[in-house]
Amino acid sequence: MRNVARSLMLILPMCTAPICMAQQQTFTADPASSIVGFALTGSGHEVHGTFHIQSGTIQFDRSAPKMSGSIVVASASGESGDKGRDKKMHSDVLDVDHFADVTFAPQGYQGTIAPSGDSTIQVTGVFTLHGTAHDLTVPMQIHIEGSSLNATGKFIVPYVKWGLKDPSVFILKVAKEVQIDLSLKGTIAPAS
Repeated sequence: MRNVARSLMLILPMCTAPICMAQQQTFTADPASSIVGFALTGSGHEVHGTFHIQSGTIQFDRSAPKMSGSIVVASASGESGDKGRDKKMHSDVLDVDHFADVTFAPQGYQGTIAPSGDSTIQVTGVFTLHGTAHDLTVPMQIHIEGSSLNATGKFIVPYVKWGLKDPSVFILKVAKEVQIDLSLKGTIAPAS
């Protein structure tokens, strides 16, 4: 009887390992298909623009709410359609010469990621802007179809509170927070 118990104790982990490994996956963002939109309200106007994803790889585990990896945005890629305003954003607000990247490093999530179809989760992690890390929770909608994954989310960045320069001048006032619309498209594969 002891030999049977020992055999089961040795065999059971080997049988469940493929199940556990199937729960761990890696999402790789496609920079050409992914985008970060932003909206900033001001006195009598609203500015819309985009930033481009430079790279992104996120490992996640369906059996435990764990995530790791990062999404990297090139701060100099910000465009609002007005070259003068963009130049001021790059130099005065974002200081792209000293802070080339904006990153989000997920650490965990709440909710369930379905193997296919739609899921809604809350992703927690560290958002690094202007060289300073900030805890952030991002509500995300995920759609998985085969090896494709699309994720969208909206969140607010209180950039002035976080130490960035307020671009308001004289009578032209802008909000102290910017709305971010994140759209990530890419592929998933079993974690290696």
